[in-house]
Amino acid sequence: MSAVSPAELLSTPVDGLHVLGALSPSRASDFMTCPLLYRFRSVDKLPEPPSPDAVRGTVVHKVLEQLFDLPARDRTPVTALDMLAPAWTELQEAEPELAEMLPEAERERWMTSCRTVLERYFTVEDPSRLEPAERELYVETLLESKLLLRGFVDRLDVASTGEVRVVDYKTGRAPRPGFEAKALFQMKFYALVMWRVRGEVPAMLQLLYLGSGEVLRYQPDEADLRATERKVVAIWHAIRAAEQSGDWRPSPSKLCSWCAHQELCPAFGGTPPPLPGPAAAD
Repeated sequence: MSAVSPAELLSTPVDGLHVLGALSPSRASDFMTCPLLYRFRSVDKLPEPPSPDAVRGTVVHKVLEQLFDLPARDRTPVTALDMLAPAWTELQEAEPELAEMLPEAERERWMTSCRTVLERYFTVEDPSRLEPAERELYVETLLESKLLLRGFVDRLDVASTGEVRVVDYKTGRAPRPGFEAKALFQMKFYALVMWRVRGEVPAMLQLLYLGSGEVLRYQPDEADLRATERKVVAIWHAIRAAEQSGDWRPSPSKLCSWCAHQELCPAFGGTPPPLPGPAAAD
């Protein structure tokens, strides 16, 4: 893979244009999972305590991003593990509340889990043979519907022949067979943005599941991305309908056990706070 500049990959297509709304893949996924969860996060903007799993993902992402700042020969498992503690310290300095995330007795076990995930990364690819074009790349595009799509891509690889591979790191386990569609939605979302900006469909979408050492690869085509665009616009219309009606109904599922807002959810006997006003989606 050979590097290209950000200017060659993306432009800023929305300056001076009217934008009706904006949506990221994470907020779109929130609404598909549970409209009330979307409301709590994007309308009420309720705080959520840091999750050890989510923070592990942030620390590992930081190490993998910084790993590619090093010469290829230095991108080794030992080096990556040496970078873990400084990355964790840097994150705590930026967000001091993380220091209280875990009881002291559990912190070493949590750090061990971070090391395990990092070591597993080297079983799925060899970073010494890669030269990413971009890391933590902000992408955006304005659809004809005036909906702005935006988000951050973990890594973008561009071959010498121009083919683009969109790469995302997941520190959890790969989904069971038959459940890949939800996992691929985020990647198709990013592929749609890249296609609308560059005029070319990315050749490969690649999810690296570091919790299980598996790789999910998908080759999108224009039909896929047109369908994704229709889906994203439909989600946005549903969000706007919920905003106008005030009907942000919960959608109970197994994922509720991970939700930080059960006390406010009618499905668990709670009462949501009064609506603060129009949604400000991202």
